[in-house]
Amino acid sequence: MSVVTRFAPSPTGYLHLGHAYAALVAFGIARERGGRFLLRMEDIDRGRCRAEFADAIEDDLSWLGIAWDGGVRRQSEHLDDYRAALARLEAMALIYPCFCTRADIKAELAAAVSAPHGPAGPLYPGTCRGLPESERAARIRQGLAYALRLDVAKAQAMTGPLFWEDEIEGPVEAASTLHGDVVLARKDAPTSYHLAVTVDDALQGVTLVTRGEDLFAATDIHRLLQALLGYPTPRYRHHKLLADAAGKRFAKRDQAVTLRGLRAIGKTPAEVRAMAGFA
Repeated sequence: MSVVTRFAPSPTGYLHLGHAYAALVAFGIARERGGRFLLRMEDIDRGRCRAEFADAIEDDLSWLGIAWDGGVRRQSEHLDDYRAALARLEAMALIYPCFCTRADIKAELAAAVSAPHGPAGPLYPGTCRGLPESERAARIRQGLAYALRLDVAKAQAMTGPLFWEDEIEGPVEAASTLHGDVVLARKDAPTSYHLAVTVDDALQGVTLVTRGEDLFAATDIHRLLQALLGYPTPRYRHHKLLADAAGKRFAKRDQAVTLRGLRAIGKTPAEVRAMAGFA
């Protein structure tokens, strides 16, 4: 089976050198291994995503010499795929509505003697997990806002131990329960990053996920969702994050290192590739 990689930016700003590095890694592996390289726009956040940024991403990648295979998948055009996945998890009794606000969760954690922590910090304490169905229904009828959370412990008990393979770190056992009951959807967002990326990678036939090492731990949740939804498990390659001379990670707000900014001061594609570590 030939490799299929992808680059999946969110069009909330212009691409910077860190994005260039990530795109070049995925593109380079696909070409070196005779496979396919896909482009996906993770544009679920309607409040921050802009069509102009999506157009700029395609333009910057083409300027950099990166060509993708096939059309561009835009998450905003595939909401039914995420609803279908949620419905399958709900049918397995693994999803529950959570009515807690961020302030509620923060107050409960502050009152706890010792709050459990995961890779991203304090975990959601499971306040709404045990609510009776009648209470859940009553709150929904009242019009209270809620998020849909995955009962991770119950899901893990259903699947048993799970593993995934990283090309740099080797085999990894998925420690899904360390993440707590993650949010899979909200009223104003029909899918979370965790759910959308898992569904997208499966439907697009991605066989190798290349992304920054900051998402290494998140793969535990993605592996769990793959097992629950019957999806194949791709291989992973969590690469370093590009940083400036001071060790600070590049960000979209740093205009000096956006590809647009570099182009404006006369940098060539070859020079920008070199700046990203690709001679």
